[in-house]
Amino acid sequence: MYPKVSIIIPFYNCQYVDQAINSALNQTYPNIEIIVVDDGSTIYTEKITPFLGKITYLKKENGGTATALNHGIRSATGEYIAWLSSDDYFLPHKISRQISFMLNRNAEASFTNYDIIDKNNKVVIPWASYRISDLKQIYKAFLTFNINPVNGCTVVVKKDLFDRIGYFNPYHRYTHDYEMWLRLLVKGHQLHYLDEVLLKFRQHEESGTSKYQSQMRKELAEIEIYYRPLLLKYIER
Repeated sequence: MYPKVSIIIPFYNCQYVDQAINSALNQTYPNIEIIVVDDGSTIYTEKITPFLGKITYLKKENGGTATALNHGIRSATGEYIAWLSSDDYFLPHKISRQISFMLNRNAEASFTNYDIIDKNNKVVIPWASYRISDLKQIYKAFLTFNINPVNGCTVVVKKDLFDRIGYFNPYHRYTHDYEMWLRLLVKGHQLHYLDEVLLKFRQHEESGTSKYQSQMRKELAEIEIYYRPLLLKYIER
């Protein structure tokens, strides 16, 4: 009744990692494993020490978030994968609500809404994502907005889907998740939207979203050039 969910937390020099781990440990869902992948961190590793008896801790050389996610996914024993950035945190009922939603729809992948918070956990933008009423609007969102309409840390996906469509592409260092969702869609899989806020997404000066805007825009443009025609062709079929 409770398929195992593996929560993957990529970690690189992040001062908020203890909050992320605590939010994973405090899930109401009864069957989870937590895998923290240390992507070559040199600071804040002491924040993980108190949790070592409750998590799986993997350490690797620095290679970027995509490589850390892939390492965690390959090590995971869960039927479902959830990704949690080390500077964000899940609400306690996140996994329980999302797995129930997916099982009721026989869904392979789903995502939710989220709040944007600041460095002090204060909500600065509630319900920050687009609220989508049906599957057609998801395709429209990817074709319209020129940004990623899906926050990767709101996503839960069946692990075997990665075996079928491939893992995160490390070439896209900052937009690997955007490429993954487009790849998923053009290969005929569906992303189901649960209209609830289940994630707190942190904006701060050290986040990749803040520091690497120009690189992100360049990668987004490259991905769109490749995938937009494929997505249009898929929709027209």
